Amino acid sequence: MTTPSPQATDRTDPVHTQLQYQLAVLARRMEQVRSSGGLGALDRAAYLLLDRLERHGPANVKALADALGVDSSTVTRQVAPLVAAGLVGRVQDPADRRAVRLALTPLGAGRLAEVLAGRAELARRLLADWPPEEQRAFCALLARFNHSMESYTAGRQGA
Repeated sequence: MTTPSPQATDRTDPVHTQLQYQLAVLARRMEQVRSSGGLGALDRAAYLLLDRLERHGPANVKALADALGVDSSTVTRQVAPLVAAGLVGRVQDPADRRAVRLALTPLGAGRLAEVLAGRAELARRLLADWPPEEQRAFCALLARFNHSMESYTAGRQGA
């Protein structure tokens, strides 16, 4: 079954209805691109974990869970295949020799770099005919939307 085009939707719907539809289409298309190898072989969870470790350095499971807005058990489950694949390793916590942190391995850093390069190239291709100011505006608005979503989910978890 094919997804209807954006033009097939009723343009008189309120913007939130249109946004909900467009986000669903985006999620489906991103999954199609990922499954075809267009975003690399890393799934979303693996990408976010590796990216977090690359940007912020080694972290314990609780810190990763808090940063990603998920349960510690979810991080434990998601990181297990990354450890098995040699993309993430366990290192001693310098503040507490009994504790361990998760760290990006050189293999993990290389794999993440490959995926980032592939995603950047895809973005360049998709936005090639957009004026630079529209590319920047889209990025800023999407970042703002993600921040609002993060704030909303954080508030719901605390409720």
